[in-house]
Amino acid sequence: MFCALIMAGGKGTRFWPKSTEKLPKQFLKLIDNEKTMIQLTYDRLLKIIPKERIFVVTCEKYKELVKENLNEIPDKNIIIEPEGRNTAPCILLSALYIKQIYEDATIAVLPSDHAIKNTDGFCDILNSAYEYVKNENKKAIVTIGITPNRPETGYGYIKFEKQTGKVIKVDRFVEKPDIEKAKEYLNSGTYLWNAGMFIFDVNNILNELEENYLDYSKLKNLPKISDKNYIEELKNIYPKCEAISIDYAVMEKSKNIYVVPGNFGWDDIGSWNALERYIQKDENGNILNGNVKACDSKNNVIYGDNKKILLIDAEDLFCIDTDDVLVIGKKESISKVHSFREKYMNN
Repeated sequence: MFCALIMAGGKGTRFWPKSTEKLPKQFLKLIDNEKTMIQLTYDRLLKIIPKERIFVVTCEKYKELVKENLNEIPDKNIIIEPEGRNTAPCILLSALYIKQIYEDATIAVLPSDHAIKNTDGFCDILNSAYEYVKNENKKAIVTIGITPNRPETGYGYIKFEKQTGKVIKVDRFVEKPDIEKAKEYLNSGTYLWNAGMFIFDVNNILNELEENYLDYSKLKNLPKISDKNYIEELKNIYPKCEAISIDYAVMEKSKNIYVVPGNFGWDDIGSWNALERYIQKDENGNILNGNVKACDSKNNVIYGDNKKILLIDAEDLFCIDTDDVLVIGKKESISKVHSFREKYMNN
């Protein structure tokens, strides 16, 4: 039974001041004027997985935001983390939860805030990974690797062994490189970007976590999700679990990691700079989002909120406007916005 798990607990502070802890990135309309990032993720999955088998894991304070954004999702398909503890305990909690509903589930784990241009190509890759796990190798954990098109220093990489088919054995995971290493990886043809997407058999991932994650038993022994004291026990136990990523807990230790290369216009939209790759510019190279008019202006990035913004004789500037904060600077410095968040918030 093919299921999906959308991880939607991130705080999304990289898109401050638009993104805040009250309204993180996955609930913003960053690359689409009509739909939020999590809505776009959900809609992609609906092409191959029915809504009753799409789950969202999030923290308590975002539960209502999930319901507002995905009003068709059943309540039982929203899995609540009492607090964020990184991806290993999150995936363990979710796998135990889903197994109680779909005992033979094969689960695709996906972030809620990535951009994908070619939905059909993405769905084909997911289906290939599902078929491999379901019918050929139940012990496989399959990740999706993105074929790089530039020497990117902002992503981790996957080194794969000699390609013999659609699904390839992973050699190792590699941390974010410097620019020289990134160029080397691009030229070698044996490295892919790590997109943080995984497909696995529910029983297999639980076996892997039991072997590699020290706090497995704490969550394994929780009451059934239908029991009245489930939430109370979860709130007591979950904060005591080690906060560690699934990459460190399982992926870098397991001998059964495989990858399917993909080239479907993926981006994790990790910074304001990334939006230029996805939002259409006007005839003068401006990105204008909101109630914005530009006169004799070029190569600007303007993100408005409610008020009207008029741009006159401006060039190579950025402006991010919210109800609470207005940030203006040189376009080349837009990547610095996130680093000023803490300074601003503390003054």
